[in-house]
Amino acid sequence: MRIDIVTIFPEMFRDVFEFGILSRARDRGIVDLSAHDLRKWTTDRHRTTDDSPYGGGPGMVMKIEPLVAAVEELAAKSGIDSSKRRIILLSPRGEPLSQPKIRLLSAAEHVVLVSGRYEGVDERFVVATGAEEISIGDYVLSGGEIPAMVVADALVRLLPGALADPASAQHDSFSDSVLDHPHYTRPALFRGLRVPEVLLSGDHAAVDVWREQRALEDTRARRPELLQSS
Repeated sequence: MRIDIVTIFPEMFRDVFEFGILSRARDRGIVDLSAHDLRKWTTDRHRTTDDSPYGGGPGMVMKIEPLVAAVEELAAKSGIDSSKRRIILLSPRGEPLSQPKIRLLSAAEHVVLVSGRYEGVDERFVVATGAEEISIGDYVLSGGEIPAMVVADALVRLLPGALADPASAQHDSFSDSVLDHPHYTRPALFRGLRVPEVLLSGDHAAVDVWREQRALEDTRARRPELLQSS
């Protein structure tokens, strides 16, 4: 998979790319991951990426010309067919991000993540590029850079070979519309708190039943809407 991130702050991604799963996946050639400075596609000497909104109002709006130019050039350079590409605008107005959505996106060969800023992005960008809008939650951040990091991380961990144990992704929370079961490790006793006996029993069938029951119980108690929508 190729992931291109368009941002006015590409420096924010340097350290993120150098650690953990993202770094290992890049080193193994599983993902081609890059952050690009939107200013590269501006045409004026001030490298302007935003302007005041039509109709008045506070703040600034990201200009359409450099955004479209960036997406079009990255698409052309990728050499990947448009049917295998997803263009994502990170926006608080977007569809809430979910694990099923990440699974759908992980089937693409090329994902372009566009980090919005200021009051927003010229609405015509979505129309001109066919971009999908995604939100990581019902709150507002200073820009789309952190949401782009979230999407990239969630995507890469689903790619074959990205995780040391592929089963890890299959048992993550939300992978089957329930939260993950509780996890324990050594020591078996800490300040009077014991690991459930079934996990120490060596009975793998009983462990599987316990984990499934706890996952359902915790989901019912903490996120009942997940069960209602499944």
